[in-house]
Order: sequence, then C-alpha cells, then structure tokens
Amino acid sequence: MLELIRNGDRRLLAKAISRIENGSPDAVDLLKQAFPLTGHACVIGITGSPGAGKSSLVDRLTEHVRRRGHTVAVVAVDPSSPFTGGAILGDRVRMQRHATDPGAFIRSMATRGNMGGLSATTADVVLLLDAAGFDFILVETVGVGQDEVDIVKTARICVVVLVPGMGDDIQAIKAGIMEIGDIFVINKSDRDGVIKTEQEIRAILAMNTRADGWEPPVVKTVAIRDEGIDSLFAAIADLRQQQASGRDPGRFALPAAREKLLQLSRDRVFQEFLRRTGFEEQLDALAQKVLDKSADPYSIIDTFLSKFGR
Repeated sequence: MLELIRNGDRRLLAKAISRIENGSPDAVDLLKQAFPLTGHACVIGITGSPGAGKSSLVDRLTEHVRRRGHTVAVVAVDPSSPFTGGAILGDRVRMQRHATDPGAFIRSMATRGNMGGLSATTADVVLLLDAAGFDFILVETVGVGQDEVDIVKTARICVVVLVPGMGDDIQAIKAGIMEIGDIFVINKSDRDGVIKTEQEIRAILAMNTRADGWEPPVVKTVAIRDEGIDSLFAAIADLRQQQASGRDPGRFALPAAREKLLQLSRDRVFQEFLRRTGFEEQLDALAQKVLDKSADPYSIIDTFLSKFGR
C-alpha cells in the first residue's frame, strides 16, 4: 500500500487516512513503515482565531506553491458535526479549484472533540503525507483560542493569522498563541486598524528573544485578492533556509516527540483496559447507575481498575 501511495495513488492515500482516523489495526503497521521515509516535507501550520481568513490564505498559498512546481497536501481541521462526528467540510469548499489538480491533495478532518485545534490523528496523517512524497504540507487548524496551540507539535513552521478590528490586538497580549508563531500574518489588512494591530504584535515580539535567532516577521495580506502572499511565501522560504543551514530540529521538536510517546502509551493502555475489563460493553448500564445515584463513578472505576491489575 505504501509503495502505491508513494507512486501517486491518491485514492489509496485517502483510504489509508480514513483507516488512521478510524484506528484500524493495520494503520499502525502502515505508520511504522512510513516513519523512516519522513522528514523531507515542509510542514506549515496555519492557525489563528475564527474568521481570520485562514482558509482563504491556505487556498492562495496552495496556488503559489503549485506555481513553483511543488506538490502540496492540505489538512484542514474542521469542527465536528454534533450528530455524526464528521467534519463540517467548510474549509474544503473554499479550495474546490484545487480538487482536480494532481499535484495537490486536500483532506478535511474532524476534531471529534479533541482540544488544541487539531484532531487526535492529525500528526499521524501528516506523517503519512510526508512519506507519500509531498513537498509542502499545510495544516489548517480549527479556529483556536488563547491556549489551543497543539499545532507546534506537528508543524515545523507555524503561521499565526490575525485580523485588525476584531480585538486581536488585545487578545494577542495575553494569548499563548503568540509564543508559537514563527511568522505573523495580518490578513484583511485593507481594514481600519491594521497599523495598530501591527504595532501591538511588534511590541510583544520585542519583549522576547528567540534562542534560534529568528525574528518573526509580520506580513500584511489580503488573501481574497491574492495580495501579500508572495511576501508570506518568501518569509517561509527564509525560515526554512535558516532551519536547514543550522540543522535545527525545531523549538518544540523534543517536547512534541515526548508528548507523542505519552499519547501512544495512554491510548494503548486505555484500549487494553477496555479489552481486559469489558468496561465499554457495560458503559451504558454503569452510566445509568451514576444517573440513578445507585453508585458513584469513583467506586465504579476503582472496581474496574482492580480487575485490570492495579
């Protein structure tokens, strides 16, 4: 399967991603084979508040990447449907013109209740896309708040998108999202207040000096009119060159690797717990006991943990 995917079988790639999302047993074997083939793609995270124009920015950036002859994969993380758990697919609607491009691949993913702006399997999907041979991978997060910064665990370059006139200048002062940005984009910069927003961002950036010496640029764009995208791509190229020349694994590479191991261990232990104790099959009945006040949830869990060999 992996060989066919690397040879350009997009249909099989889409099926493989679905297996990863659904936790199929063969997905782990596929990821094991894919891991040694990774590390070549430029993984760019696009994050920011809802309504900042992230989807339009990704659409234009995809176009610029393709103009330069590079292949690109887009992972658009959408909110989950409260009924089906699937992605709303709003982001993919904005990128329809790339759907028939053989050098572009677009995939929407539902958060499925996961916090942090990404789906729980986004990192694994990016790993597979990297192994598939894409030159660029753009990961667009769901609209995030102040502390939803999981994108740094997946992307090598993080682009934070803000807009003037929506209070972002104040939010930026206290938001943890400012700490993860490698490049800051003020989108919809034809609006009033862009100068104030830029001044606020630069004031915050002036308070911190990065260990790698990189000074995050502030780029002004109007994505729907394709303005400023060249400057954004140039900033990405500059940072990528610096990272390559210094052989820097990234500021968050080690914490991300550690977190990945912890996540996998938690998932495996949890699945083993369900298998050994039969907890999942009895979940509805146990939940009813909690609602009836006939049993407390803490005692129920203690009972099942004792079966698990605590």
